[in-house]
Amino acid sequence: MAEVRSCNLPEDLYYLVDRHVWVRPEGDVLVVGLTDVAQNLAKTIISVSLKPAGKPVKAGRSLATVESGKWVGPVPAPVDGEVVEVNGALATHPGLLNDDPYGEGWVAKLRADAFDPAAAGLVTGDEGIARYSAFLEEQGISCG
Repeated sequence: MAEVRSCNLPEDLYYLVDRHVWVRPEGDVLVVGLTDVAQNLAKTIISVSLKPAGKPVKAGRSLATVESGKWVGPVPAPVDGEVVEVNGALATHPGLLNDDPYGEGWVAKLRADAFDPAAAGLVTGDEGIARYSAFLEEQGISCG
């Protein structure tokens, strides 16, 4: 796992950098969540509202809404597809987004209409870490 400006960023995930969303392909399903950067910016997450399974979503549209004491905002879908599963644990334990954003704090699983990371604006590996690092530097964001 890379550490950039005190933010944890696993190299094996795909990132929608400017929206602080990560994607992990698992077979024909994409697991989607918020990055360590997002949870640090939001501070203590107090509520998560999820779209129901079976719901079609368009890229850029909300999969979920996250609320903290200082922020309310969407978790955007990285690609067009259908919600196949949501993390129901977030309804009663929204703090999972703070405690384990890349594990137990995942938000939703999508079946993508098509998954072309480049077309979706997603980056991964060394390129993903470099782009995220440049974005954080440009925006003056750190997690420390």
